[in-house]
Amino acid sequence: MMDSVVVLNFVNSTLDWVKLALDAPSARAVVFGFHIGGHLFVEVLLLVVILFLLSQKSYKPPKRPLTNKEIDELCDDWVPEPLIPSLTEEMQYEPPVLESAAEPHTIIGGKEVINFASANYLGLIGDKKLLDSCSSALEKYGVGSCGPRGFYGTIDVHLDCEARIAKFLGTPDSILYSYGLSTMFSAIPAFSKKGDIIVADEGVHWGIQNGLHLSRSTVVYFKHNDMDSLRNTLENITSKNKRIKKLRRYIVVEAVYQNSGQIAPLDEIIKLKEKYRFRVLLDESNSFGVLGISGRGLTEHYGIPAEKLDIITAAMGHALASEGGFCTGSARVIDHQRLSSSGYVFSASLPPYLASAAITAIDILEENPYLITKLKNNIAALWRELSNITGFTIASNPESPIVYLRLEKSTGSSKDDLHLLENIAERVLKEDSVFVVPSKRSTLDKCRLPFGIRLFVSAGHSESDLHKASESLKRVAALVLGGQ
Repeated sequence: MMDSVVVLNFVNSTLDWVKLALDAPSARAVVFGFHIGGHLFVEVLLLVVILFLLSQKSYKPPKRPLTNKEIDELCDDWVPEPLIPSLTEEMQYEPPVLESAAEPHTIIGGKEVINFASANYLGLIGDKKLLDSCSSALEKYGVGSCGPRGFYGTIDVHLDCEARIAKFLGTPDSILYSYGLSTMFSAIPAFSKKGDIIVADEGVHWGIQNGLHLSRSTVVYFKHNDMDSLRNTLENITSKNKRIKKLRRYIVVEAVYQNSGQIAPLDEIIKLKEKYRFRVLLDESNSFGVLGISGRGLTEHYGIPAEKLDIITAAMGHALASEGGFCTGSARVIDHQRLSSSGYVFSASLPPYLASAAITAIDILEENPYLITKLKNNIAALWRELSNITGFTIASNPESPIVYLRLEKSTGSSKDDLHLLENIAERVLKEDSVFVVPSKRSTLDKCRLPFGIRLFVSAGHSESDLHKASESLKRVAALVLGGQ
């Protein structure tokens, strides 16, 4: 009875306050004999409501097992997320399969074709000296090392290969990686961390892109091979960042760009590096064994000492006809990677026979400088032959081993451009037995440069190979693109 009276008094007081509040905002209500102002009353009321809600028990479903019927209904309604995206027409494309070594002439579909799709720049794939070197190493060391370099994976031939590369390039030391592509995306995160600044060319290949991503650094891209854009980018970074002197900062470029065939102007890059006090990481995968009088790469091509660069990397699967990659530079740079580079520390070491093949390839290159002369002559000859091809322009540098044909007139869609290029490559292969490939990229590759047809020129190509390839491309391009 007493509780009912209290509740009734509270309700009556509330109604009185609401009535008075409507008549006069400054009115005061009487609750349990106390005079309470309007704002205070509202606050007390909200507090009571909150306490009431907190005291309520949350709803819990009944603890009983589901029936078989309910389980079946839930299973029927459940639609799992796909592990991979649905396959598009592009993903279902099957490239030609090689049935023999990737030499200047190879076998596809049981038929001999001229191969312009493999970066066999010096024509050393299938060379007898390399095969004998591999055979001897297999007999002595077996197939693999069965462990990373730091854990019983180092064999004397690895050390010999590192010393041979350093001697050839004139650098203090080198380090071997088991996979060419992993060289760059292991070397970059070893030196650049979160908070550091990397200025990179927008045309770098996917291996470099992955290294930039894994470093978690602040990455700024400049226009492809445009030194004015690089200069403006460096100027903006140094002028706007007050902490620039405390940060590690790098310029990352390729010597010969895989996605365009352009050659980086190293002389201008070195001037900008020294002016704005950046370090330079240079990937020589497509220039090592190619550029320069003796094939020592972009530094020899421009007559710049290798010590002007901080880090030089390269894949050995191109000119050296082996596999793996290397990084070369000062002893401190190399020693740091032996302790902190993931591709070196955690990967099984390079199979010994591949290290032996790389040593032999460098020996062959030094003993036979005519290979570089022959390669340069072949590049010049193919340029002359393709100079007037219908619907295409040669976008690459005249000294680049990658002759890059880009559409003069885009369809307006990258997807349609790629289909057009694939159609030309397929017809050239089917009708004339010339194997060329469009610059198709994976879905992970963020390069925005236009698609094109890449021809990897080799010292092993004959004049008739070059002539047949150019005539075939010109004929098919005239048929496919002539009406555009």
